[in-house]
Amino acid sequence: MQDVQLLDAIERFLRGEMTPEEMASFEQLRKSNPEVDEKVVEHTMFLQQMEAFSDRKNFKSILHDVHNQLLESGDIKEAAPKATVIQLWRKYKRVMAVAASIAGITTITIAGMTTYYSQKKTGQDFERLKREVKREVGQKVSEAINTVTVQAARNTKAPENTPVKFGGTGFLVDGKGIIVTNAHVVNGSTTVVVQNSKGQEFRSRIIYSNPETDLAFIKIEDADFRSIGPLPYGIGKRSTDLGESLFTLGYPREEIVYNEGYMSAKTGYNGDTLSFQIGVSANPGNSGGPVFNKNGEVIGIINARQKAAEGVVFALTAKNIFRSLEDLKKDSAFQNIRLTLNSSIRNMDRVQQIKKIEDGVFMVKVY
Repeated sequence: MQDVQLLDAIERFLRGEMTPEEMASFEQLRKSNPEVDEKVVEHTMFLQQMEAFSDRKNFKSILHDVHNQLLESGDIKEAAPKATVIQLWRKYKRVMAVAASIAGITTITIAGMTTYYSQKKTGQDFERLKREVKREVGQKVSEAINTVTVQAARNTKAPENTPVKFGGTGFLVDGKGIIVTNAHVVNGSTTVVVQNSKGQEFRSRIIYSNPETDLAFIKIEDADFRSIGPLPYGIGKRSTDLGESLFTLGYPREEIVYNEGYMSAKTGYNGDTLSFQIGVSANPGNSGGPVFNKNGEVIGIINARQKAAEGVVFALTAKNIFRSLEDLKKDSAFQNIRLTLNSSIRNMDRVQQIKKIEDGVFMVKVY
């Protein structure tokens, strides 16, 4: 019996898919051929190890999600990490016991953290990518959290005892602290805090918001912020070709996340010429995030996705940034804003491009 056939027979045997005659024949083969019997035992152990590995990964994923939810709800604090994210099971070993005790309601908790809402003009088939964080995670979770004390070394800029309402992504268009994001991310806020890829938070304020174009500008106004020199990426004016490769950076979670895809349509939802469609994954929190072409030029700003189709995401064209900036410059206080047009990372490989770009991409937290 060939190895492939033997492996298939072992799989069927272990899954109980053999007929009684085949089962009896295979049992006889095991008794008469020690090598076959050894392979059955080895494969059984292999499957058990794979199952255990999968269980561990799933449990770690649950811990990670619970940790992020606790941070966002303000129930625990975390020191600003040198790395972007410190896994919950490494840093908060005491929390692991709590997380284990509430694993049964994790699905409900996470579901309560994130909801989507649809634009009125497009109905239930179309949604903005706004992350909404539930203010309360349930009595059982609260009781479990109260048993854990976590020392917070980070100097948070968030309002005291105020949970995050929702959030998204933004990126610098001026190194002195001018950030562009979606209007739907910041509208209705009383306080806006932005966080960089190193975990540092900065107080900010909205200086422009236009719900019609769904664009807003935020200005960092925090003594801890240090201006960034010339931005490595440019804001592109040219149109993008169908099928052209692109990539995104954003904050669907506490860690900056990279995705890559392609230009799938030159217009947005229902033929909207102010936006375009891209084939890329996007999650709550990606709203306001930049879309880059291969040269490291910003060609768009993610603002929505189609609920009924996976990987169908819409982005406002970068030309909208220039139009909105002209409106902003009507205020004399912002007439000196200058957009970077040329990308200095054009000839770098993708890894190096990301390293240069990520300092200019921020998580936007709205309170």
